[in-house]
This record gives sequence, structure tokens and C-alpha cells, in this order.
Amino acid sequence: MEMKRRRNSGQILLIAALIMASLLLSVQLYILDVGKITGEVESDSLTDFVLALKLGSRHVVIGSLANISNGGQSSTLGSNLLKWSSLISEQYPFGRSTLNYALRETAPYSSGAWIDWSTNGIGVSSAYVDFTYKLSDREISVNQTYVMNITTTVLIESTYRIVSGDTKQVNVTINLLNEAQPALAKQVTIYYKVSNSWLIPNATNTYEIIDYGNATYIASFNADIPSQSVEVSAHVVDKREIYAQANATSTQI
Repeated sequence: MEMKRRRNSGQILLIAALIMASLLLSVQLYILDVGKITGEVESDSLTDFVLALKLGSRHVVIGSLANISNGGQSSTLGSNLLKWSSLISEQYPFGRSTLNYALRETAPYSSGAWIDWSTNGIGVSSAYVDFTYKLSDREISVNQTYVMNITTTVLIESTYRIVSGDTKQVNVTINLLNEAQPALAKQVTIYYKVSNSWLIPNATNTYEIIDYGNATYIASFNADIPSQSVEVSAHVVDKREIYAQANATSTQI
């Protein structure tokens, strides 16, 4: 059920991203067209148009990564960029408008995406695309290259101490980054492992999580864990709906 909800969330965001990208570009194309009719195409209009193009591309890449990281197909990024590229060429009837893109294939990326939710305390969900845009008619010319590298990173560290018997107090520190900058989470879910099962701490575990408002979250709970090896996992959804998770082994203190 959780995976289904996550996938549906990613699909909804993807549709919204495509609509938003289309609206942004349509507005700026309208401004360009008006300028051409009045003979007053200004450099600011072209600058705003290119900005809208980049912002629209960013929305498409973010929406695609959100979909992929929430259980969507790895081909989602390429198929959505194809739609975005076609939309751009169709919306400008007065000249040649072409958006080319290249999905990063250099390791660790494949088809523009990199998903790595490892056990070493680091989780990464990333998309990397190189763009080239060309616009030309009798009055204006644009030749622009740009890169979209959207990356959500989750970093976790964990410690525990023995309370009594198998009961342990576990602390988990989570840090969230967007493009290597501190970011806020929409949702943080902590798991701990007992035998082969992953469990979610609740009120009976005296569970609490503190949001420090600076991309750092600290979770604390008590649990009966017979093993001396305490494994934890943090599943995080950022404000962009991009999902990432990281696992770690707690250090005894």
C-alpha cells in the first residue's frame, strides 16, 4: 500500500510538472509574439523566455525523478523529455524551435537517472540531463545550452545504548540535501530491523522525531532488539516529492 501511494503521488506531481512547464513557456512565447508584432522584441523578453524554458525543463526533470523514485519506470525521464521537446517545437509556429537533450550515461547514471539507497548511511536519488535549445526566425535567434542536475541526498548516522536486557535506546540523525544544499522534508519515516523484519517505531516505543528546521532531523525510540547489531533505515520524501532512503548500522555508546 505504501508503494502504491508513493507511485500515485509521483504520477500526480509529474502531470502537474508538465502542465506548469507548458504554461510557463506559453506565457513567454506570447510575450515574444507581441513584441514581434509591435516591432519591440527586447533582450529582456528573450532573457525571460530562456529563463522560462530552463524552469520548465527543471519542472519536467523534477517531476520525472519524483515518479521514478516513487516506484515509476526508469524510462519515465526520457519519455517525458520527448513530450517536452515536442511541445516546445509545436508552440512556436513562426520559425524553427528545437530542444535537444542528452540523458547522462556516465556511471553511476543510466538513462539519466541514478538511484542508490545503500547501507552505508547515504541515499541518493538523482537525474542528470544536458540540454541544447535553438530558436531562429527572421527577427530573433537563441542558441542556449544548459544542464539540469537534480539530486536528493539523505545522510543518516545512528547510535544506541542498552537500557536493560534486549531493550535499546536508538538515536538516528538524518540530514537532507537538495543539490548539495540543506533542504526540508515533507515526510520522514524511521525503521529498525528485528530478525528479518523492518518495523516502524510508534508511541509504545516512546518514539519522537525533532525537526530542527535546518535540514536536520533527530529520531529517538526504545525497542527490544535481541541482536547486538542494530540496523536502521530512514525513508524520506522531500518537498519536491522526490523519495530517497538510507540504511545504517548503529554504533553502541
